[in-house]
Amino acid sequence: MELFKKITKIIADVLQGIVVVGALAVFLYGFVVQPHEVSGSSMFPTFKDKEFLLSNLLAARFQTLSKGDVVVFHSPIEAEKSYIKRVIATAGDQVRVEGGKVFLNNISLDESKYLGPEVQTYSGSFMQEGQNVTVPEGNILVMGDNRPFSSDSREWGFLLEDKIIGQSIVRIYPTSTFTVIRNPY
Repeated sequence: MELFKKITKIIADVLQGIVVVGALAVFLYGFVVQPHEVSGSSMFPTFKDKEFLLSNLLAARFQTLSKGDVVVFHSPIEAEKSYIKRVIATAGDQVRVEGGKVFLNNISLDESKYLGPEVQTYSGSFMQEGQNVTVPEGNILVMGDNRPFSSDSREWGFLLEDKIIGQSIVRIYPTSTFTVIRNPY
């Protein structure tokens, strides 16, 4: 009988541990970090199709995002999809696309840490060639790193901050490409 009590206590302790770990995992997944899969080539070469990133959900709620941060957000044109893009400008910034370059507050944006020298940024239906746009409060302006193949703010306009899911912080898969995602600025 004593052996039965010991085994029952061990099983109860293990089950209690599993419940605590499970609850912690659900909390972390729902409120702190989430994995997101890169789908497509809009962020190439920075991120490749089918890579997985961990995104910090708290950053979207409690931190001010900065130029250069990589964010995951609900698509403004396809609500069931999420996109991954780079923050180019935040509220109050003036942005224009001119001559294949991005200008932020009338200064050519140095994007050499994530774009190759051959990459040209072209205007879109929202951001007309040579015309300044000012990012309103509660919004950001985002672009993919693979400019010719990215659906981004140049086409559909500003992104409401409440559409942001999180800030990407780590590339986790494939494991051979594991890296911390740093802001290039």
